[in-house]
Amino acid sequence: MKKGIYFAGGCFWGVQKFFDLVKGVLHTEVGFANGNTQNPTYEEVYTGTTGHAEVVYVQYDADVISLEDLLKKFYIIIDPTTLNAQGGDAGTHYRSGVFFVDPSEEGIIAASLKELAGKYSQPIVVENTPLTCYYKAEEYHQEYLEKNADGYCHLGDDYFNKA
Repeated sequence: MKKGIYFAGGCFWGVQKFFDLVKGVLHTEVGFANGNTQNPTYEEVYTGTTGHAEVVYVQYDADVISLEDLLKKFYIIIDPTTLNAQGGDAGTHYRSGVFFVDPSEEGIIAASLKELAGKYSQPIVVENTPLTCYYKAEEYHQEYLEKNADGYCHLGDDYFNKA
């Protein structure tokens, strides 16, 4: 069964590449979510004034991989205790979050975050909120690291090997 979820985990280039390597993921797309402007451009989002987060839409086969397992994979590539930053990228557009469409997933995400919190002494700052809006990023951002082998990524190859 096809399902979809939106992950915000810093720069979306590496997050997309990571999820493209996960068995059971059918499709990914990078974009901007949960902000206060319509049809934002990358340049606008990058200013930090739009409220949008860089996100990766992940369509997956729930018969192959569960949401719980996707969340565990996501937690590998983020620091869930860092607010509005991942790696060398900082700003509200680089915040961490899971944005759901199906309200029944909120509890699954909350339970997963509670379990994750048990592994850290600092508070977990990963958002667990409904998707309020989503806009696909410009085409040159899609599969960016596949098109630009030397492109910047806050994730090293060791993370991609864990996918």
